[in-house]
Amino acid sequence: MTEPNRSSKLPIITKDVGERVVRIEAEALRALADRIAGPMAADFERAVDLLYNCAGRVVVTGMGKSGIVARKVAATLTSTGSPALFLHPAEALHGDLGMVVRGDVVLALSASGETSEILQLLATVKRLAVPLIAMTCYDLTSKTGPANQSTLSQAADIALDCSVAHEACSLGLAPTASTTTMLALGDALAVALSDRRGFKEEDFANLHPGGKLGKRFARVSTLMHCGDAIPRVEPGTQMSQVIYEMSRKGLGMTTVVESGKLVGLISDGDLRRLLERHGKEVFDRTAGECMTRSPRVVWPDAFATTALDIMEQKKITSLPVVDESGQLQGVLHLHDLWGTQML
Repeated sequence: MTEPNRSSKLPIITKDVGERVVRIEAEALRALADRIAGPMAADFERAVDLLYNCAGRVVVTGMGKSGIVARKVAATLTSTGSPALFLHPAEALHGDLGMVVRGDVVLALSASGETSEILQLLATVKRLAVPLIAMTCYDLTSKTGPANQSTLSQAADIALDCSVAHEACSLGLAPTASTTTMLALGDALAVALSDRRGFKEEDFANLHPGGKLGKRFARVSTLMHCGDAIPRVEPGTQMSQVIYEMSRKGLGMTTVVESGKLVGLISDGDLRRLLERHGKEVFDRTAGECMTRSPRVVWPDAFATTALDIMEQKKITSLPVVDESGQLQGVLHLHDLWGTQML
C-alpha cells in the first residue's frame, strides 16, 4: 500500500501554524508593553536606575532557553555601553561564582522563578550584598500563580514580570512566547539604560570596529590617502606640472597647499572647464590662478558616512582632509568608500 500524498496539505497547515505562533507572540509583546507603561512602570524605572548606578558589571544568568536569552541580553548590554557578562548557573556552582563581586548587579532570568541552579546562587548573591533583578513569568506548567509569587522574584530587589497568557507551542510546553517576552524586556532595559547614559553614535562605533557595522562607522583617518599619496602642488606651480601631478596620483584632483595649509583644489572638472574657456592659455597659468578656493573639506575623525553625505550633496568624488588649523592631512576618494559597504 502506498503512502497517501500529504504534500498538497502541508503548505496550508504550515502557513496556519506559523501565523498562529507569530500572532500569539505579538500579543504577548503587546501585553508586556502595556505592563511597562502601566503596573510595571515603577519597577522598570527602578531597574534602569539600579543598572545605571552599577559600579561593576551586570551579571546576567539563566538556565536552558532562558540562559540563551540571557547570553543575548548580556551581549546587548555590553555593546550599548553597559559592561555585562553571562554567568552559567550550573558552572557558577562549580567555581564560576567567583565572577560575581561586590559592586555588580545580577540580572536573573527564569520562566518559572524556581530554577534550582539559580536559587542555589541566592545565598552568595545576598552575602556579597549584590542587588538582584529577576525576570520571571507565570508558572505555566503548575499554574501556581503570578510571577511575583515565585521564590526568585520574592528574593529579588526588583522583580520584572514577563508573563504570557500561554506559549505559542501547540502543546503549550516549549518556551516560545515566554522567551520572546524575556528577550524584548532585556532589550527594553538595555536601550533605556543606553539612553540614560547618553550613549552616542561615536560610542557605538568605538565598540564595533569589526564587521559591517565597523566598516559603516569607519573614521575618515583610516580610509584617506596620506603622505606621498596625496596629490599636492603649490600656488605658484605651472599648470603643466599640475596636470602631471593629477595624472601621477590618480585621484582626479590635486590639492593646492602653502606651508602645509590647504588653500585650494583643482579637479578634473575644473581642468576641463578651464580648457574649454581658455584653451592653450591655461598652460601659461599657475595653480593659484586656476584653483577653487575654500573647497569642501572633512575632519580626520569624521565618520566615513559623513564624508559620503558631503560627496553626494556636492556631487564630488574627492574630499581634502584637514585638521582644525587647516593643515592638509590627507585626501578621501569615493573609491575608498567601496570597502565600507556603504555604496
